Amino acid sequence: MSEEILVNVTPREIRVALVENGVLQEVYIERAMKRGIVGNIYKGKVSRVLPGMQAAFIDIGLERAAFLHASDIGDALLAGDDEVNDERRQNDISDLVSDGQEILVQVIKDPLGTKGARLTTHITIPSRYLVLMPGEGSIGVSSKIEDESERNRLKHIVAGYLELPGGNGYIVRTVAEGIEEQALDADQQFLCKLADSIREQVKVTEAGAVVYKDLSLDVRALRDLVDEDIEKVRVDSRETYQKLYQFSQQFVPKLSDRLEYYPGERPLFDLYNVEDELQKALDRKVQLKSGGHLVIDQTESMTTIDVNTGAYVGHRNLEETIFKTNLEAAQALARQLRLRNLGGIIIIDFIDMSTEEHKRQVLRALEKCLERDHAKSHISEVSNLGLVEMTRKRTRESIEHILCQECPTCGGRGSIKSAETVCYEIFREITREARQYDARKLLVLASQEVVDLLIDEESASLAELETFIDVPINFQVESLYTPEQYDIVLM
Repeated sequence: MSEEILVNVTPREIRVALVENGVLQEVYIERAMKRGIVGNIYKGKVSRVLPGMQAAFIDIGLERAAFLHASDIGDALLAGDDEVNDERRQNDISDLVSDGQEILVQVIKDPLGTKGARLTTHITIPSRYLVLMPGEGSIGVSSKIEDESERNRLKHIVAGYLELPGGNGYIVRTVAEGIEEQALDADQQFLCKLADSIREQVKVTEAGAVVYKDLSLDVRALRDLVDEDIEKVRVDSRETYQKLYQFSQQFVPKLSDRLEYYPGERPLFDLYNVEDELQKALDRKVQLKSGGHLVIDQTESMTTIDVNTGAYVGHRNLEETIFKTNLEAAQALARQLRLRNLGGIIIIDFIDMSTEEHKRQVLRALEKCLERDHAKSHISEVSNLGLVEMTRKRTRESIEHILCQECPTCGGRGSIKSAETVCYEIFREITREARQYDARKLLVLASQEVVDLLIDEESASLAELETFIDVPINFQVESLYTPEQYDIVLM
C-alpha cells in the first residue's frame, strides 16, 4: 500500500493530510488562534470538587475549567511532591484532591463544544520510539507489535532503563519494531532530559499556567504518523521543510530521505484532490459507487449513519443487493469516520440482512477497514434491528466543528420554518396586536419570500383579516431579515 503525508503550511494554519493509494484518509488542522492542547502539561489549581461526580474542575488558565475524574488521578505526580497511597485511593475524590490545591496535569482531550478539556495526572511524554511515564516504574509494549520474540527483545532493552535513576516507566511504540538499541538509547536519554527540564519548569511556574507545550502539528505528524509504510512526506513550505529535516536528522535520521520539499505552482492539496475531498466531507450525504449512499448526522450525544440502496437495484436478488450495498457501505463509512474524525458513540443503520453469514462478513469488513485507523474503536454485534453500535476514541474536534460554525439562520437545527408557516404566525400576531392596542395602521416588516406569499397566494386571507380587525395592513421588505424574522409596527 502506497502512503504519503502532505503538509500544507500558511502563516495562520497548518494542515496535514494522510493519503493512501491516492485517496485522502485523514486530515489534521491546526490554527494559530486555536492550537490543540492535547499533550500539554499544566500546573493547575483545583477550583471545585464534585463528590457526586467523583471529579474535580481544575483551573489551567483556559476560558473553561478543565475536568479531572478520580480514575485519572495517578499514583505519583511529575512534580514529585504529592503521592496518593492505597488507603486514600479507596476513598472518594474529596480525599484525593481539595479546593485550592495545586496539581500537575496533562490534557488528554481538547475542549469539545461546551465541555472543558479532559485531564489526567498520569503524565506521559512521547518521543519517536518511546513514551516516558515519570514515576511509574513499569514497561509496556504496543499491542500492534505481534511478534513475540521482538516484544521480548524490546522489553529486555527497556528493562535496563528502569535501573537508571529517576524511577521512570516506558511504553514502546509501534514504530520501534525492528529498531536498533542505539536508537532506543538516544530516545530514552532525550526523554529523561526533557522530563528533568519539565521538573525544573514546574518549580518556577505559577498555578494556572502551562509548563510544557507539545510539538506543533507538522512535527507531531513526523513523530506520530510516519512509519515504514509512509513513502513520502511532502511539504510546501521551505522553512517548514528545513525544520522537519533538522528534526528528522536529530531523532529519526532514516526519515530524512523521505522528506521532500514541494515548490510547484499548483497547490499541493489540489494536486492530490484534497480540497475537493474536504468539501465532500462536510456534506450530509455520501454517494457510493454502486449507486447507494450514506446519510451522516452528527448530534450532541452521538453520530448516526444510515445506509441506503439508493439507485442500486442489483443483478440477482434482493438479499444479494442488500449484502453488496452493506459491504460497500462498511468500507466507505470506515473512511468517513477517519476523514471526518467522528468520535464518541456511533450508530450505524445497515440495511436489514436475513443471513447471519452476511452480517458476519459486513462486520468483519468494517473491522478490517478500521485496522489502519489511528483512533481506537470498539464494534458491537448487529442488533435485531439491524443496528451496529460502536465507539471511536475522540480527542479532538471533528472536521465539521473545526471548519464550520452554527448556522445563524436555523440556529443549528438544520431546517427553518416555511414561508407559509411564518405567514400564519404573522396573522396570529396581527390579531393579537389589534386586540391589545388601538392602531390606525399596521406595518409588517419581513423577508422578500414571506411578503411575496402574503400579497399573492395569501391575499384573500389577508383581505379577510383586514376586514376583521378593521385596520389597513402595509408591507415592507427587509433584505437583511431571514425567512423566520418579522416585525409588526403600530402606526
